[in-house]
Amino acid sequence: MTKRVDRRKFLAGGASIATAGLAGCALMGGGSSDTIKLGILEDQSGNFALVGSPKHKASLLAIEEINNDGGINGQQIEYYDPDPQSSNDRYLELTRRMVQQRDVDALWAGYSSATRETIRPYIDQQDQLYFYTTQYEGGVCDKNVFAVGPTARQQLGSVLPYLVEEYGPRIYTIAADYNFGQLSADWVKVLADENDAEVIGEEFIPLSNSQFSSTINRIQDADPDFVMSMLVGQNHTSFYEQKASAGLDIPIGTSTAMAQGYEHLRLDPPAMANIYAGVNYMQEIPTNRNTRDGGFVDRYYDMWPDAPYLNEEAENNYFSIYMYKRAVEQAGTTDQEEVKAALESGITYPAPEAPDGEEIKLVPETHHVNHHMWVMRADENHNVEAVDDRVIDETFLKDTVGCDLTSKDEEKQYTPQDYYEEAG
Repeated sequence: MTKRVDRRKFLAGGASIATAGLAGCALMGGGSSDTIKLGILEDQSGNFALVGSPKHKASLLAIEEINNDGGINGQQIEYYDPDPQSSNDRYLELTRRMVQQRDVDALWAGYSSATRETIRPYIDQQDQLYFYTTQYEGGVCDKNVFAVGPTARQQLGSVLPYLVEEYGPRIYTIAADYNFGQLSADWVKVLADENDAEVIGEEFIPLSNSQFSSTINRIQDADPDFVMSMLVGQNHTSFYEQKASAGLDIPIGTSTAMAQGYEHLRLDPPAMANIYAGVNYMQEIPTNRNTRDGGFVDRYYDMWPDAPYLNEEAENNYFSIYMYKRAVEQAGTTDQEEVKAALESGITYPAPEAPDGEEIKLVPETHHVNHHMWVMRADENHNVEAVDDRVIDETFLKDTVGCDLTSKDEEKQYTPQDYYEEAG
């Protein structure tokens, strides 16, 4: 069956709709021609459920709000949300089903870059409008893809300069050993060069690794001013507990910890002490739109009272559905090419990450977002506070690469190694 969000069903039935999605029931039956059909493929189980489940929940919140407010151009939204189960093979299967059988007007799908790259060839073959909402390494210049999460240059570009100014120029990098971690480490080198700093050590950690004593010893021997960590996944979470046990109290900057997997709540203090996260969103960011009575946080937990956390990617799913709404209203149609053109007109939205009076902007040429970025610090008791914030534009694709999807169709991912000698 297809599903149309109804507030009373949520209040009366709790998690029944989410459970239906887990069972795959959302793929049975047919949609109505007078509705707008969205595909929401986010991990509700498997290795990425911890970070994917909030994305799924925030998507349904946005859909419910829009439907309760009259829909889009008078049309209600129906959604299909089978569980990809953190499997790239299943993502590809379900993406094909969303396009071929469900004829979705737009698709939200995937946490990892590996997932995105698994389905992107098919997305491009079908010219399917696709929103990728995870913070990621950056560089995707693709006519069909709207990569609305912050890039590594935006996230690391918020926290690394702050740490250089506060603690000094000597950096030790630890990163997950796959494309995200490797490209993020390249960005650390680029940003270090731009901020008169240097990378004095670099390690890539397999995703299966959960023992960090040797890494911790090497960091202690190198004695950097701070560490940049782009570790990923449950196994890598043990680094923070082990570094605390070993007495490693060097400041750590990160683009992955706290905002996604809420380690500051899941781990006992002082595991995350002196961790600085460069993010566009955390549940704790101190904007009025986020924290006021009836704000984003309240609305999320009103719908999902048992949810453990409202993470960075959840906000990205939420605001991008509203950006899609604005684009359809501007285009006057759900025709995907016309909606893409409307998105390329410079759509803005008052996202929870942005202070009052400010809206984040979708960059027409690159399909990325100029985000309001925050540096969030956890203390020894895992209390989190904002220590810096500013708007950081997406500049790599627009200014360095020259990606302009308003004048030239592309389907490529560019890397810092293509343009920066220090990244080689």
